[in-house]
Amino acid sequence: MSTQRSRSRDDDTPPERLSKDTIFSMLSNQRRRHVLYYLDREPGPVSLRDLAERIAAWENDVDVSDLEYKQRKRVYTSLHQTHLPKLDDAGIVAYDRDAGTITLADRAHDLDIYLELVGEHDVPWCDFYLGLSVIVSLFVAAAWLDVFPFSALPDLALAGTVTLLFGVFAAVHAHLARRNHIGGDDAPIDAPDD
Repeated sequence: MSTQRSRSRDDDTPPERLSKDTIFSMLSNQRRRHVLYYLDREPGPVSLRDLAERIAAWENDVDVSDLEYKQRKRVYTSLHQTHLPKLDDAGIVAYDRDAGTITLADRAHDLDIYLELVGEHDVPWCDFYLGLSVIVSLFVAAAWLDVFPFSALPDLALAGTVTLLFGVFAAVHAHLARRNHIGGDDAPIDAPDD
């Protein structure tokens, strides 16, 4: 019999969203972020041993084959006793202690937005869209005031240009968000390269 906890909810009931306190608590530890990163990249259940080895290799900046017993054991023990039970209790992973397997749960997707990369020189997207709105408003005002060359544009061309601008930048935003989230092409800031 498995010691995996069963959630007390009906299968038809959608899972509750995680509170921000829970999210920040779960993400406050680098080892738990590594767990989420690894699980998101691996389809299906992952063994605790494989997970511990990969994380130990990242933390010690060595290949899995070069790990020492103590390095493996330290990570294995902390995952088994602390981090995986916390993630399991929050419904972020499903941790089957008896089988020694871990999978991402539905609630893991609640964390994606918090795991997106924002470089130190990046402009927040809300500020970018606000600036774009101001620029487009100036174009529209210039066309309304008959300022050349905007006055020469037909209304449909001006509306099409505005729509195209927002569409292009929204597509770029969507592409970057998909690439930078936990399962994207690039690793999270603190997840080392394989």
